[in-house]
Amino acid sequence: MFHRQKGNIKSLCPAFLRKSNSLPLEKEGKPHSIPRLVLLLLLALYSAASLFRLANSPIIRHSESDSEIKTHFSNPRNLQARREKPSLASLPCSALINGETDETNSNSIEGILCCDRSHYRTDLCYIRGDIRTEPASNPANIFLYGAQQEAVTEKLKPYTRKFEEGVMNSIEEVTINPSILPADQMTADTCDVVHDVPVIVFSTGGYTGNLYHEFSDGLIPLYITSKRFEKEVVFVVMEYHKWWGVKYQGVLEQMTNYPIVDFREDRRVHCFKEMIVGMKIHGELIIDPQLMPGGYSIKDFHSLLHRGLSSESDFQFNELALPQKITKAEPLIPPSHCLNTSTINISTNSTRNLKVVLFIRKKTRVLQNVKEVVKTCHRFGFSVQILNAKMGTPLETIYEALASADVMLAVHGAAMTHFLMMRPGSVLIQIVPLGLDWAAENFYGEPAKRLGLEYMEYKVTTEESSLSKDYEPDDPVLVDPSVVTKKGWWEMKKVYMDNQNVKVDVRRFGKLLQEAHEHVIRSRCIRQMTSEAKA
Repeated sequence: MFHRQKGNIKSLCPAFLRKSNSLPLEKEGKPHSIPRLVLLLLLALYSAASLFRLANSPIIRHSESDSEIKTHFSNPRNLQARREKPSLASLPCSALINGETDETNSNSIEGILCCDRSHYRTDLCYIRGDIRTEPASNPANIFLYGAQQEAVTEKLKPYTRKFEEGVMNSIEEVTINPSILPADQMTADTCDVVHDVPVIVFSTGGYTGNLYHEFSDGLIPLYITSKRFEKEVVFVVMEYHKWWGVKYQGVLEQMTNYPIVDFREDRRVHCFKEMIVGMKIHGELIIDPQLMPGGYSIKDFHSLLHRGLSSESDFQFNELALPQKITKAEPLIPPSHCLNTSTINISTNSTRNLKVVLFIRKKTRVLQNVKEVVKTCHRFGFSVQILNAKMGTPLETIYEALASADVMLAVHGAAMTHFLMMRPGSVLIQIVPLGLDWAAENFYGEPAKRLGLEYMEYKVTTEESSLSKDYEPDDPVLVDPSVVTKKGWWEMKKVYMDNQNVKVDVRRFGKLLQEAHEHVIRSRCIRQMTSEAKA
């Protein structure tokens, strides 16, 4: 510290130094000059230290401009009380998309256009001001009038698989055109419909038509993006499919209070004040509470499905929609204990009507010994309902079947997505064909556990796979699937997903069913004990 200050003496006391440098050296024997020099040196050091402290004082801060000085209070409590909230225009785009704004001053700032392209899976843009759609434009156009000076034209595809070039090439692009001039000074289309609530623009193109992607790439990201609006939001859909709107009508009604706008077919000019183009996504069938304002999770989405798909009236299975009848289980003497062989007795009613819902496939990954699997389920006390879910099967029908099920059983595939409709605490059993371990765990296993299901896997052996008839016993396809999976998704799909069927060993499979049965009994026991305790 003293060394630093001493180095500044020349700039602080030039007059003193010039005078001292002109003095002749004092000879020895004249000690009276030494105290004077020491005193002057101490004064110089004191002056330098004072100036240094003043320059770094919390009372004075120099702005980026040397000519401007701003004063601030050093008391942290005063700083907190007087700190101005960031303006809407100064916030990062992600904060605007998430609604992390000060509503008291946000309405006064218009003409904002920004985009967040930092995510691996999706791009999003935020617009605020005089926003107008251009009906039936190709490519799709959205206009922002009275935009801020720095706004530039933005283009994006509002679909959540940005990383996958092939499918993104099929997604329609949206162009957002800003103009610094207000609409009344431009040849802008007159508003046919004026909306007083925000809008989310997204696409139902791409892999829509596959149940897994309809939820993972569409409905769940839509929930994540729209939840903060609490249904006061309009959905504008690119590449809209009428069947999609019919299939998910009950679910969509739990996310918005307003009719869907078909961007391509609706010829009217729609005008908005706030818009998000694109959707946020957290992962495969995942809602991360840490990324959601309010801490919402996949369980909250499950509750939304229940509100959108359940019926208050007594439900009757429609044999036209479900061609396979429910088969009845053989009588099974209920165990007299639960919860780790404790002496707590459970009622006979708690073990009645145990039900497995079995989804079957018709083209690939077919379960070739369905009848034997059904008999094994009966042997362990389960009734079985077989579902062959098709595109036209009403979602409400499937929901009602699963809402009353204790176990859902299926070979790996899109139908596994129906686990989202099961009651937490029930059992999901996934039959995993050869070579699909990673996909089975990441796409369905982990998400099911997040929902609160008891997840069980039945991994098919080489002998249980139809591939054993197509390849030699020592072929890497059979003995080391990683050789194939390392070649990429499409190679794995071609070998293990498109050309494989399974025939499970019912004896080995029975052990897993026994575990499932014990879990169901324990769960029913806990519910019964909880109910009795409340009574």
